[in-house]
Amino acid sequence: MIAWNNPWLLSVLVPALLVTGAWMYRLWESRKARAQRRIPKRWPLDTRVIANSEELQVWHWLSRAFYDHHVMIKLPVTRFTLPREKQQGMDWYRLLGGVYCTFTICKSDGRVVGCLDVPGRAGIPRSTRQLKHSLLTQCGLPYWVVRSSSLPTVSEVRSEFLGETPTAQSMREHEQEERAIIAAQANLRSALNRQRSTRHSDFSPLSTWPGSTTGDSRVSDLGSQWQDNSFLMPLDSRKGDLL
Repeated sequence: MIAWNNPWLLSVLVPALLVTGAWMYRLWESRKARAQRRIPKRWPLDTRVIANSEELQVWHWLSRAFYDHHVMIKLPVTRFTLPREKQQGMDWYRLLGGVYCTFTICKSDGRVVGCLDVPGRAGIPRSTRQLKHSLLTQCGLPYWVVRSSSLPTVSEVRSEFLGETPTAQSMREHEQEERAIIAAQANLRSALNRQRSTRHSDFSPLSTWPGSTTGDSRVSDLGSQWQDNSFLMPLDSRKGDLL
């Protein structure tokens, strides 16, 4: 029988029990962490849209206004900013990692020209708005907050983000119309050339067609040959550059 009132025995058992308990606790924590990192057989997730109805309206408007740029949605500011001191990069990333703008406009080379936010029902917290405005303007990037019910004009937003003047915008629109006309003419010529080529091949002598020994077979062969390539069919059902 163990004498629990023995001071020497207690001085040995108590530290041993504490060490064992700490070891078992660390083992349990390690197993729990591994279980959390384990890839589940069935993910408890569903897909959802990346923009609500208010954001969608602004998104479509921006796509038309900046047809010659890329409209990125909900891009973190850490994707297009860089700390001046590398050793402070992780600190700034922890601070700004969750800060993003609803829409970010960038050129084809990936350089950002400005950002826009679409506020929700509760609006944008004043501190968040000030943070974004201070950060982006000091980086030389315009920052706007817009709603689908009160959108600015295309000339206003392009003037602010791209520095375009009204004259430059009119010339750009005129140039765009000319390119559209040239592309339409090229598509039409291509379609007509393909149709002429098809018609020429369809009007080959009937005697050279397989099974053209009788008049009935010629008629049936003629119908089968013209079914897909007749000039009565539409010239070209594929979408052109204007669609």
